[in-house]
Amino acid sequence: MKIKAYKRFEKCYKVLPQDIKKKTDKQIKLLSENFRHPSLHTKKIKGSPDIWEVRVDIHYRMTFETIEDTIFLRVIGNHDEVLKNP
Repeated sequence: MKIKAYKRFEKCYKVLPQDIKKKTDKQIKLLSENFRHPSLHTKKIKGSPDIWEVRVDIHYRMTFETIEDTIFLRVIGNHDEVLKNP
């Protein structure tokens, strides 16, 4: 699938620590190949039927939605912050 990022995602990504950016890039590659890859721990966000969450690491998550054949990255950050406003 194609990957596109909303401006909000890009803004959040810019301020991430370098090691988290590296992990994020790896997860985005997996996401584009198979959004159900086991290491992503993909799951739907409760109350948001079209928004999904994937794990970057134990503390960081990113959210996305799919429209046709494109994955739109919505936000990335600390687990609790991301889930407050996916």
